[in-house]
Amino acid sequence: MPPRRRTDPAAGRAAVAAWVRGEAERRDVTTAVRYTLEELADGTPGNSVEVRVPPSGAVQAVAGPRHTRGTPPNVVETDPDTWLGLVTGTLTWADAVADGRVRASGERSDISHLLPLTAGRRAASGARGEPEPPAVPG
Repeated sequence: MPPRRRTDPAAGRAAVAAWVRGEAERRDVTTAVRYTLEELADGTPGNSVEVRVPPSGAVQAVAGPRHTRGTPPNVVETDPDTWLGLVTGTLTWADAVADGRVRASGERSDISHLLPLTAGRRAASGARGEPEPPAVPG
């Protein structure tokens, strides 16, 4: 069963679009991060990787071994602007890791194959006035 959504998808898409346009206020950034984290968890359900974007939120995603206590063995952590860059495709995983903007530990922590998110690409293209890309899984 997918996690219960806490962020209204329309509000999430609007917040991501505001971030892409450079018009996001702090609450928009928080909404955009929470929305995209929920999208990641919905699209790749599981508990083997914890993605943390403090102070906005964290989710567990990606199928695989489940951890139940303590620090998970596979953790991805970054700041809100880096996360939004990754999910919208304005920043690559390789560049973010090389610049030290993403900290990824554990053998399953490379989530580059999941990024950018479809929801992030759609919000970004809509913010720039481009046609939305077709929906693809993940």
